[in-house]
Amino acid sequence: MVSKLRDGDYYLEGGGIFARAEGAEALLERVMFKLQVRRGSFPLMPRLGSRLYLLPRAKASARAALGASYAAEALAEEEVAVTRAEWEEERRRLTVFLRWQGEELSVGVTMGEE
Repeated sequence: MVSKLRDGDYYLEGGGIFARAEGAEALLERVMFKLQVRRGSFPLMPRLGSRLYLLPRAKASARAALGASYAAEALAEEEVAVTRAEWEEERRRLTVFLRWQGEELSVGVTMGEE
């Protein structure tokens, strides 16, 4: 079980109690955290995070493949497989498709301006 995050902060339920996630929802919380954190930004955990922030620098035609590779690298310690990724140029958004315990899941990460 993990605490839910929204907009970079812990999400509270009614009464000020931290919202918790289980199962696939907990996995997606961890996945989103690992994909959004810049790899190497935590000195004591240099392999935590992803290199997705580099995508806007790559050729548009290579961004989906690179995004899938960067996501797989970031999620190597999770029991999840990255099956593919899709890049939406207009929205600057990468959608990562995952397989976890036979279930198909997806998450979207929007890239900020560099």
